[in-house]
Amino acid sequence: MSKHHCTIFEKIFSLLKSFYQAARIEAGCDEAGRGCYAGPVFAAAVILPQDFYHPLLNDSKQVPENTRDELRIFIEQHAIDYAVAVVDNKEIDKINILQASFKAMHLAIKKLKNPPEFLLIDGHIFKKYKKIPHQCIIKGDGLYASIAAASILAKTHRDQFMKQLHEKYPHYNWQNNKGYGTMEHRKAIEEFGLCKYHRRSFNISPFSIKEVDDEIAITQVPDGEIKVAATN
Repeated sequence: MSKHHCTIFEKIFSLLKSFYQAARIEAGCDEAGRGCYAGPVFAAAVILPQDFYHPLLNDSKQVPENTRDELRIFIEQHAIDYAVAVVDNKEIDKINILQASFKAMHLAIKKLKNPPEFLLIDGHIFKKYKKIPHQCIIKGDGLYASIAAASILAKTHRDQFMKQLHEKYPHYNWQNNKGYGTMEHRKAIEEFGLCKYHRRSFNISPFSIKEVDDEIAITQVPDGEIKVAATN
């Protein structure tokens, strides 16, 4: 990387604050996949040391995919604690996507081995978790390092999951669109109908729903990685 590019990235990072308050253990929280037509919503909670530094850390939407993957490794190696959680599309349809996003964040917070004393939430609204105080920050993933780190983890874990689903449903091209409502994805829905991983509550398409032959189970291995397994 050139010196010029390093300067640009360091300037970006300098805009990310290390913490909102320093008196209590603080966890940054964010979700990924809220607006998708298909698949689950993922959320992450991250507790960073106050001296945490990576020159490329930023809102996941502003970071190239290969850099996000590098950041995921770095964050998971250097965070004080982190957790990733998932709420599937059936639950999304049952309780709505907003409540599902809150639930995913709650599950991620619950999985932290180091209980946080303060929560920093990306966005303008949040459902209070137990008695832990929180602060919502609009566009917080571009302002605070812990939220940016949570954004990276939620995004990369979800992208990995959708790529695994793509192997069973290649006609939707989820390895590229990740379940978002791209024109390509919409045309595939028009041709093939909806599968069981599409969110019915989103009223995506008037076309008939086509059933699939294979069942797919969501499993979670001990290290927290979400995987897809076919079942008969």
